[in-house]
Amino acid sequence: MSEEQLDELPFGAIVVDVEGTIRRYNAFEAQLSRLDPKRVIGRNFFRDIAPCTAVRGFEGRMKELVASDERVSVTFDYRFPFAHGTVDVAITLMKLSEDEVLIAVDRVVKPGSTN
Repeated sequence: MSEEQLDELPFGAIVVDVEGTIRRYNAFEAQLSRLDPKRVIGRNFFRDIAPCTAVRGFEGRMKELVASDERVSVTFDYRFPFAHGTVDVAITLMKLSEDEVLIAVDRVVKPGSTN
């Protein structure tokens, strides 16, 4: 997928290696997080960019997915405590290859929410 195609996706897309180093970061995710892709590419998602995700419920799920020969994706809800406000999202982790994982981030709009 080209950078232009990645940027056209209607959800956040972060491509990381199996250690969590960000390789690609699309425009939707940049808008949601308010982080410039140039600032995050090459940095570790779990340690440097979103340390709130360095927990079993997120990073642990990615490690389990990477280690699994049977599963190719996992989806779960997550709450990001951004500096600009908390955002509820649906996360899908998907193996793209043996050494890359897509972190897809989609906003969850709850009834009565302006999220």
